[in-house]
Amino acid sequence: MMVGIPGAKELPLPHKTPGVVANVVRGCLGNLVEWYDWFVYASFSIYFAASFFPEGNLTAQLLSTAVVFAVGFLMRPLGGWLLGLYADRFGRRAALTLSVTLMSFGSLAIALTPGYSSIGILAPVILVVARLAQGLSVGGEFGSSATYLSEIATPRRRGFYSSFQYVSITVGQLSALLVMIVMQSLLTEAQMYAWGWRIPFVLGAIAGLVVMYLRRSMVESEHFQRSSAAGSPPGGLRVLLREHRRQVLAVLGLAIGGTVAFYTFTSYLQKYMVNTAGIPKPTASLIGFAALFLFIFMQPVAGALSDRWGRRPVMFGFSVGGMLLTVPIMTLVGRTGNPWIAFLLMITAMVFLSGYTALSAIIKAEMFPTNVRALGVGLPHALATAVFGGLSEPIALALKQAGHESAFFWWVTGCIGLTFVATLVVREPSRDSSLEVGGVPASVAR
Repeated sequence: MMVGIPGAKELPLPHKTPGVVANVVRGCLGNLVEWYDWFVYASFSIYFAASFFPEGNLTAQLLSTAVVFAVGFLMRPLGGWLLGLYADRFGRRAALTLSVTLMSFGSLAIALTPGYSSIGILAPVILVVARLAQGLSVGGEFGSSATYLSEIATPRRRGFYSSFQYVSITVGQLSALLVMIVMQSLLTEAQMYAWGWRIPFVLGAIAGLVVMYLRRSMVESEHFQRSSAAGSPPGGLRVLLREHRRQVLAVLGLAIGGTVAFYTFTSYLQKYMVNTAGIPKPTASLIGFAALFLFIFMQPVAGALSDRWGRRPVMFGFSVGGMLLTVPIMTLVGRTGNPWIAFLLMITAMVFLSGYTALSAIIKAEMFPTNVRALGVGLPHALATAVFGGLSEPIALALKQAGHESAFFWWVTGCIGLTFVATLVVREPSRDSSLEVGGVPASVAR
């Protein structure tokens, strides 16, 4: 049975949104800083793992920091729920401002916390608390940001404009890598391990305070304004689960494979190059930087193709390609010590991955009416990333330590298969979009 929203026509919105480019830029700047802070942890964990955890081999320390990374993911459903409700009640702008404030607090706490050798068990405890705050922030950021970008986009270019959500996410990750590359060139490895890793967290906290100010002056979504003016009450969790169960399940299915593939190919793959392929850390950072730079330009291309061809064909490109190529790509990367081959393999994975990332916001936002859109997008997406995305790296490292590293490749393939199934049962969102109605709750297709 196909999942979608009937094409109700109450309170139609205008087909042209003034200042859409400026609003997209404003929305993405905060998103960029949020994800810079989030990925700084993943990028620099190879240096600060020894500061927060007792001495041990590299894999064991990375596993410890990866588990804390996963703990942050466990807060994302709570963030998706609370900040989704907040965005649907008080506006997208208010929720986005709150989320970046929480992220800055977490970065500052990590930057200032003494190491395990100084305060013992309190060091990893503070690290966990900081990651909980950041997990709450990111859980609310995705749904609010996806909703905001989708709502301010012009109808015929929604795929293109909303694809800039992952452009900003990728630029945030790229910024984290750029800081790492610069620091690796300026500091010795001993300095990086001793105190250098704290610098990017300080930068993230400062940038977050600046963006908090900028987000307060963002233009609110016209969809939200019209819904509020019409007196439509925020839907809440009960309304979401009662009236939009199938859309929630569809978002879960779409997000599972996409988020696992995203964290595997953009974050874990660089550690995999170091820990398995034996590629030096600075070289792996350069490979990741170059691949992510090209990945930025894949997003608007895939988004524009979805405006022309529809969301489902592009999403099928990701899921089919991911199922066929994940095992060969990961196997070859692990066996090569050639940086150029590793780079080409990473780029190949990202070409298919862009079919999901470019559409991740719009294909989900088009399924829900305005009064539950931020909650409907944010909560199930956060659940999927908490259970599947957050566990990707710990599973990969645990399987490596157990001597069954290749099993992880098949796990990623299976998760992408769930996205393929979800794409099969989703009604084409671009032709049946809830963004064409003025915020009145629509019924679920039977």
